[in-house]
Amino acid sequence: MHKNQHIKILFFTVAYIFLLSNYVIAQYPTVREKIINIPTFDDRLLHYGYYVGINSYDFKFSYEKDYYADKFKDVEVQSKSGFNVGLIGDLRVNKYINIRIEPGLYYSKRDLIFEHPILTDESDRLREVKSTYIHLPLIVKFSAERINNFRPFVLAGISKDFNLSSNHKNIDDNYSNVFRTEPQNINYEIGLGFDFYLFYFKFSPSIRGIFSMQNELIPDNVIPKSDSPWTGGITKMVSRGFAINLTFE
Repeated sequence: MHKNQHIKILFFTVAYIFLLSNYVIAQYPTVREKIINIPTFDDRLLHYGYYVGINSYDFKFSYEKDYYADKFKDVEVQSKSGFNVGLIGDLRVNKYINIRIEPGLYYSKRDLIFEHPILTDESDRLREVKSTYIHLPLIVKFSAERINNFRPFVLAGISKDFNLSSNHKNIDDNYSNVFRTEPQNINYEIGLGFDFYLFYFKFSPSIRGIFSMQNELIPDNVIPKSDSPWTGGITKMVSRGFAINLTFE
C-alpha cells in the first residue's frame, strides 16, 4: 500500500472519528460537560416537599444546690432512636436565603434511671418517657453558591412542640409509675446539609440539633415536693436532640 493511501485512510479515519464524536456530544452532552439538572429550581418563589428521618432525644437536668451534698446521683438518660415525617413549604427570599415551615410528627423514647436510697426495685428506678411531638419549625436556610448539581447549606430557626404523650392531665404521678411532662415547649434549632439536584427533583440530606428552652418537668403531687425521690431534687429538665432528615422537593 502506497504512502498516499495510508495518509488518505488516516485522514478519513480521523475525520470519521471527529464527526462521530461531535454527533455523540450533541446527543449526550454529559460527554462534553456536566448536565445541570433542574437549573431554574431555586428561582421559584414557592415550592413544597416532604421529609422522612430518624431522631434521638435526651434530657438535660438541673438540680437543687444540695442535691450532690446528699450524695444523690444524676438521673441517667438512655436515648432510643425515633422517627420523624413531615411536609415542607419553602419561600424564596433571595438567591441565598429561604424561609421554610416544616410541620411534622416526631416520635421519640427515653428511659430514665433514678438513683435514690428508697428506690430499691428496678421498676421504681426506671421510667419510660415516650414523646409524640407535633413539631412546628420556622427555619431560615442559608445556601452557598451552587456547584453543578451540589449545594451546601446551613439552617437556623425556632420551633414549637405539642407533646401528645405528655401525661400532663393525668392526676397520677411517679408514685403510680406515671412520669409527666409539660404539653408544649419552644426550641431553637441549628443544622447543616447538602442539596443534590437530580433529574426530576432535589434530594437534601441534613442533620440538625434541637434544643428546648423551657422546663418540661411536672413535679410529683407529694407535699413538700422535695420529698419525691423522682422529681424532688430536680429544678429543670429540658429536651435536647438531633434529627437526620432526608428531604425530597
